[in-house]
Amino acid sequence: MPGTFFTSDLHLGHRLVAGLRGFDDPADHDDEIARRWRETVGDGDTVWVLGDLAVTSSAIGIERTLQRIAGLPGTKHLVPGNHDPVHPMHRHAHRHQRRYLEVFESVQAFARTRIPVLPDVRATPMMLSHFPYLADHSDPPRFLEYRLRDEGEWLLHGHTHAAGQRTSVREIHVGLDAWDLRPAALEQVAALLAGAAS
Repeated sequence: MPGTFFTSDLHLGHRLVAGLRGFDDPADHDDEIARRWRETVGDGDTVWVLGDLAVTSSAIGIERTLQRIAGLPGTKHLVPGNHDPVHPMHRHAHRHQRRYLEVFESVQAFARTRIPVLPDVRATPMMLSHFPYLADHSDPPRFLEYRLRDEGEWLLHGHTHAAGQRTSVREIHVGLDAWDLRPAALEQVAALLAGAAS
């Protein structure tokens, strides 16, 4: 049966992030991320990528990144992050939309889904955004104008590069740094929700 996965902060080709993740060469980092994705995600699965595919704004860099993502299994949806030139915070984001939609089934600043927690229990509404409600890996937090406001909804996010999977009472971090450089399965997210509910 097809599965659903969530991930964020691939940072392909990014020397600094590759180094922080223990790789001397960004190419080795990118190959390992692709290997773990292929081990985790099948062709019939759906993957929500919550931003920061790479750190590039050059046409060559964007094309290289999109070709790499296109070669990975699964139907992919993108909720872009601050490093993605298609995010609406960037003045020329609209110029990239058509090319990104050749790789991703959808590209949107945020999304909404439902996550089943327990059998026979109504699924939990879940917001999807690159950004957490308030947390950041810098002080003070940046991009506040592009963050969802905390209205009491659960949120899946990336951006922080934290090792922890829980950011706050109602926030789950799905960035690669918290999930062994792999996409997080819906069942894993549901288990965190169930643990929070018990």
